[in-house]
Amino acid sequence: MRIAVMQDKAVVGDVDANLAIIDARAGEAAARRADVLVTPELFLAGYAPKRLHAVDPTQQTDIASALAATAARHGIAVLASHPEIATADTPAARGGGAPGETARHIAATLFDTDGRPVLHYRKVNLFDDDEAAAFSPGTDAPTTVELAGMRVSVIICFDVEYPEMTRAAALAGADVVLVPTALTAGFDDVPQVLVRARALENGVGLAYANHVGVEDGLTFGGGSVIVGPDSGLLAQGGDGAELLIADITRDDVAAARDAVPYLAKLRRDTYASWR
Repeated sequence: MRIAVMQDKAVVGDVDANLAIIDARAGEAAARRADVLVTPELFLAGYAPKRLHAVDPTQQTDIASALAATAARHGIAVLASHPEIATADTPAARGGGAPGETARHIAATLFDTDGRPVLHYRKVNLFDDDEAAAFSPGTDAPTTVELAGMRVSVIICFDVEYPEMTRAAALAGADVVLVPTALTAGFDDVPQVLVRARALENGVGLAYANHVGVEDGLTFGGGSVIVGPDSGLLAQGGDGAELLIADITRDDVAAARDAVPYLAKLRRDTYASWR
């Protein structure tokens, strides 16, 4: 699988502008024969949790249609993160509430090369008070889908800093975990230490896509990475807009898990008895 990670600056509140950025990067990634483009957290709206109360839920279908068209036009899978609004009387809503009430989530949807939505995920671990005021946490475990000969899963930003999240994706069968993120400057240990540890301890490839520049008063540090299942850095971003490209194969995953068999030796029954 050839993975493209989009590191870029969103225009806060301008969905059309952000869709155009994604479309241009998808074309560039496709020209470089990438199988999937990973974009940053909430890139479609710009990362501004306090302002996302004003997102119009009727935009959801238009956003999905535009992303599907981008994927199909360029022949590349596209993972995009967006605010999602779900009514409490649909399967998408979680955490109770009366019928007709709404829950807002930080979500990500993966569109395949035909433009079909094939995987959907809601962020489980909200980062701070601003996110918690604007969104509800997801409750569903990561799932996987087959893409370009690999099993792929998705988690979002702060999720990757909890070992349980990447482990859950790996136990669900993931070979590669895609992670849209919005990491502010000054936290280089996340991509350089935690993300690499998550890859190694689960024998999975990991693609971590961050914003750059200033959005709604927050300065983002870039530093996106694509990490191999042995924790090796395959591609690393600086502090500006760029497209990272790297390859991860099933053989890479098998070799990493053979060399360090954390999953094979996992004592699930013992750990479960400690609860």
